[in-house]
Amino acid sequence: MANLKSISLWLSGEQDCAYLDDRRARSAFVHPDTELDPAVYSRLIELGFRRSGDHVYRPHCDYCQACIPTRVPVQEFQPNRKQRRCLTRNASTRTVIRGAEFDPRHFRLYQTYLRARHDKPDEAPPSEEDYLRFLGSRWCDTHFVEFLIEGRLAAVAVVDVVDHGLSAVYTFFDPAMAAYSPGVYAVLWQIEYARQLELPYVYLGFWIAECRKMRYKIDYQPLSGLIAGQWQSLLPPSIHEE
Repeated sequence: MANLKSISLWLSGEQDCAYLDDRRARSAFVHPDTELDPAVYSRLIELGFRRSGDHVYRPHCDYCQACIPTRVPVQEFQPNRKQRRCLTRNASTRTVIRGAEFDPRHFRLYQTYLRARHDKPDEAPPSEEDYLRFLGSRWCDTHFVEFLIEGRLAAVAVVDVVDHGLSAVYTFFDPAMAAYSPGVYAVLWQIEYARQLELPYVYLGFWIAECRKMRYKIDYQPLSGLIAGQWQSLLPPSIHEE
């Protein structure tokens, strides 16, 4: 098994940024032959890395530092008014925690979500193998958390349990249930679940001030960002001056 000092990082080639127009992006990623384990992965999460399947990476762009890793300190979090309304709407929402195994119900929901939110006509729909390769992993403790509204599968949150928190990997939901704000509720649930597990943080991934679909993370206050190697507070005014 790897230890942190033995890990080799590779740089990807440049490509168009998925979040910001007219920007070029590249990533530093852990060499795919590295045998990771939960302890090393936990440390990498703390250092601002994310995972996509078994690939662990963080942005390493030449001329841009817009992607800031974020985490919510669980014990300090207080829901705002909008989030409290979401909790009220979901008072009867039921959760079921499952392992990272293929479930055809989850896959159908994932396909529905992608068609509604990320439809790209020139791309083939994901296969079952693509789906598991993206969300699963061989070496970390991953949960697929179901959110059921009146018995109907409304959302699935993919969550990694690490030594010092939960890492929110991905959430997909039924667009027909958008009135329940399932994406917001999934984050709130993870914060409360981490509190129950006595874990200090929920890692939400990258906050990008200039990208509308990545700004939502700033709403979970207090929020910390990893800037210049130090975790420090990120406050709403830093992105709401528009």
